[in-house]
Amino acid sequence: MGDEEISVGSDVFFTFYSLLSTSYFQENKMEKIYIFDTTLRDGEQSPGASLEIKEKLEIAKQLARLQVDIIEAGFPISSPGDFESVRLIAQTIEGPTICALARARKGDIDRAWEAISGAKKPRIHTFISASNIQIEHQLHKSPAEVIEIAKEMVALAKSYTDDVEFSPMDATRADVEYLYEMIEAAISAGATTINIPDTVGYTIPEEFGNLIKNIIANVPNISKAILSVHCHNDLGLSTANSLAAIRAGVRQIECTINGIGERAGNASLEEIVMGIKTRPDFFRLKTNVDTTQIYKTSKMVSHYTGIPVQPNKAIVGANAFAHESGIHQDGFLKERTTYEIMTPQSIGLPSSKIVLGKLSGRHAFKHRLEELGYEISENEFEKAFEVFKKTADKKKEITDSDIEAIINDEISIVEESYSLDSLEVWCGNKITPTAKIKLITSKGQILETESAGSGPVDASYEAIDKIVNPNCKLVEFAVQSVTGGMDAMGEVTIRIEKEGRIFVGRGADTDIIVASAKAYLNAINRLMQTK
Repeated sequence: MGDEEISVGSDVFFTFYSLLSTSYFQENKMEKIYIFDTTLRDGEQSPGASLEIKEKLEIAKQLARLQVDIIEAGFPISSPGDFESVRLIAQTIEGPTICALARARKGDIDRAWEAISGAKKPRIHTFISASNIQIEHQLHKSPAEVIEIAKEMVALAKSYTDDVEFSPMDATRADVEYLYEMIEAAISAGATTINIPDTVGYTIPEEFGNLIKNIIANVPNISKAILSVHCHNDLGLSTANSLAAIRAGVRQIECTINGIGERAGNASLEEIVMGIKTRPDFFRLKTNVDTTQIYKTSKMVSHYTGIPVQPNKAIVGANAFAHESGIHQDGFLKERTTYEIMTPQSIGLPSSKIVLGKLSGRHAFKHRLEELGYEISENEFEKAFEVFKKTADKKKEITDSDIEAIINDEISIVEESYSLDSLEVWCGNKITPTAKIKLITSKGQILETESAGSGPVDASYEAIDKIVNPNCKLVEFAVQSVTGGMDAMGEVTIRIEKEGRIFVGRGADTDIIVASAKAYLNAINRLMQTK
């Protein structure tokens, strides 16, 4: 299909693309990638993260709704609390395999089995160092001794459960011939999953892909195990390395929600899953993950761990489906697929977000007005757009409340006998507040004066009175913030009285003195229209 043939609307396009992908999976019998979530184990190792047992259980329930294949629930030997949380998850959660981590030590493996024995689908995941630097400086053993330990401990785990995973820790810095030997020994001892960890985030995608290919080519019994990877993000390459490994033949990915984990974190589950889902033409693979649960899971993990998601985080960041550039907004509003490669609904978000700011154009502003239910003339639109652009120069983001204030302030059924052209105010604790104001009459005449007062608002009102002479009484003055933040737009509401009648005026601006002057003029214009 050529680009010129794609002319359907975005919703139809994404529906068609989804059906095409599903059909492609069925017809080509797409292989499945197993998603191994280690948020509750490696993710909790994030500096500053600490989860209570009940919080871990709630996250585990959500991971089951997300339909991950394996939940690594914790490291039972590490603490009584971790043991209890793993045990509770194993007894409660149905659907995913429940995995417990254990060092290649008898006490660890016994404790891991004690914690997960109540699970319908239990797995023991044991590991030992494979790189010379860790074997020499951490284990203080010979390479041959380490392989013997690995074989014995995998066999012990196998005596408890048929589902045993083995990881040669720091595999990407290990001698490759030694790595092949260790993997072969672990499979012979009963390991059904072999996980290749990039423990310190050292490898590069092309290099990692070649390592996986070489493992497949040089380990004689590798076909008896599922090959997995566990990538850390020290160089910002965990997702890229994981996807490179998939292309090379890996069929299980270990990852975490929001990419949290030790040091710079782990490969991000949402990035891995959506990468595979968005590019079926490239990977020709699938996962069982219900992607519509991704956003909810991300928010839950962020809330419980206290680790915020950066705004520019792929997939789940606040800006992931937000468009602020005027060029992007224009293209997006004409055809969604011009600037979105996936829908927000696919991860559980209701819609994309058009962020209105100084880079936004007429198309985006008009679209938002229509969404808010405003029907205004072209002249009114141009007037509102001019005020919108001026406001956008003063604050980063224009909210719906800002827009409503602009429309209510600028698009009025009241005939403007006087409108504000400019206002300058001098005030301080050691000077008399003074305001210099310039008004434009309905006939285009410019009137200018200045006046002093007890404060900047009073000085502004005294200056207006000098020009207009409304001969009225101010009976009420109220200020409220339309939006939050230091750059909030303020709205002023006033009531003036003349001959027993009350006239209401409103004005909005990021400068509250200007808003006050606008509100006073709005009330005066209502008064003069009545006359």
